Amino acid sequence: MRHGGRILVDHLKAQGVARVFSIPGESFLAVLDGLYDSGIENVVCRHEGGATMMAEAHGKLTGRPGVAFVTRGPGATNGASGTHVARQDSTPMILFVGQIARGHRDREAFQEVDYRAVFGPLAKWVAEIDDVARLPEYLNRAFHVAMSGRPGPVVLALPEDMLAEHADVPDLAPTAPSAQGVDADALRAIRDRLGRARNPLIVAGGSGWTAQAAEDLRAFAEASGLPVAVTFRRQDHIDNRSASYVGDLGVGMNPKLAQRLQRADCLLILGSRFGDIPTQGYELMDPAAPGKTILHVHPDPDLPGTVFRSDVTLCVPAPVAIRALLDGGPVTGDWADWTAAARAEYQAWQVPKESPGAVRLEEVVRWLSDSLPEDAIVTNGAGNNAAWVHRYFTYKGYRSQLAPTSGSMGYGLPAAIAAKLEHPARTVVCFAGDGCFQMTGNEISTALQYGANVVVIVANNGRYGTIRMHQERTYPGRVSGTDLRNPDFAALARAHGGHGETVERTSDFPAAFARALASGTAAVIELRLDPEALATGFSLSEAREMGLRRSL
Repeated sequence: MRHGGRILVDHLKAQGVARVFSIPGESFLAVLDGLYDSGIENVVCRHEGGATMMAEAHGKLTGRPGVAFVTRGPGATNGASGTHVARQDSTPMILFVGQIARGHRDREAFQEVDYRAVFGPLAKWVAEIDDVARLPEYLNRAFHVAMSGRPGPVVLALPEDMLAEHADVPDLAPTAPSAQGVDADALRAIRDRLGRARNPLIVAGGSGWTAQAAEDLRAFAEASGLPVAVTFRRQDHIDNRSASYVGDLGVGMNPKLAQRLQRADCLLILGSRFGDIPTQGYELMDPAAPGKTILHVHPDPDLPGTVFRSDVTLCVPAPVAIRALLDGGPVTGDWADWTAAARAEYQAWQVPKESPGAVRLEEVVRWLSDSLPEDAIVTNGAGNNAAWVHRYFTYKGYRSQLAPTSGSMGYGLPAAIAAKLEHPARTVVCFAGDGCFQMTGNEISTALQYGANVVVIVANNGRYGTIRMHQERTYPGRVSGTDLRNPDFAALARAHGGHGETVERTSDFPAAFARALASGTAAVIELRLDPEALATGFSLSEAREMGLRRSL
């Protein structure tokens, strides 16, 4: 006989879970008891949003569900932020939420929430477990659903009295993965349509990739002379140094690449949902009239055709399709000049455009790109500061980039902590804007507690830069709600017991970074930016001028 908390934890062990992220709560004390001598590491975080973002980043890194535990009511609603990231990023994750006792339902009891209603739009599956004897059934299904088809988050609510009950039930072995064979006719159709194209473009994205898949894509694209673009924040799906890599279809994309997407007559979409971000709000491609052949590879059979109709659909994970394409040999066609020109445009886009001020982000990012080990992991959240990373950092291998395609602020630091815990020997660097960092900056304490020696680079320009950019271009000179009064970020890191430095000149950054690495602890390097440093392509004053011209 085991209590529910022990049954749950034993099932996590059977699924190979070695680490969970949590904020403790009285609603799941039995689970905490089960974790006590289980051998599973329980990383105690400082906010439920940070805990769920760490779990999501763990899922991205490992391809297995990241696991988080949060308490009922406000703990659950705080944890919704990381759940939304997992949904939009197609990341396997399981969120366990404490719940009130079953006999108190529907009385608006203390911290009572209807989790099916709250998390229904955010998760692949939401359930509440009423019977302790059915825990193995629900847990087995949760892991299967989180991993199957298009991966995503599952939320399970755990009534506290259910967890405290005892049952004599066996553990269930994990469900065997589904066989994923490639349809030979669909594969031949893809190769045929590609071969007939004059201006083809491979678009790589989505989740569920592997280092081997990234290498297979490079090999197939180079052998066939095909250009490869990646979707928003999926830049590590192919070595960016490849002659076939032509850039990312993300926020702030190269205008030349946007034109290439419009001119392409055949798209091979590998793993991506392909929606508003790569098409700039459907301006580059109209779902009603895409004007090109679309070959869509995606593991969820219900997804292709939901926005853009596809001419050929292959319902397998992208790595399976890529391996089959590679094994079939190169696809030949008359597109060598098209690919070479696209690559040249990408390389021109990499030439740094000087930003104002004594600290220039483009130079900092290029130095890191050239100096970090090839297996370094770079994380970021939201904000204009990330545009410098997207444009100027060269990603060399798969899972060297952790960033939210959902655009969530505060993601970079929790993701960096999860990455360092999973890969302690690898260098992990987080880029965060001043606003982004302050969303989850308290997780520095978590990093220090668990020895996650990350380096956080805080780009401090004293504002919510992305919103200020849109504000100046839409309502020039009418500044409202976007300025920030910031702390001394380096001193804040030292107050937590970490290493902190402030950099006010670009030339001082390499030495500061070396000291941060050598400190043997979590470190924060604050970059004091010129207030004019707003975006990679224009300054604050130039954004305002654009807005003024538009308003005339």
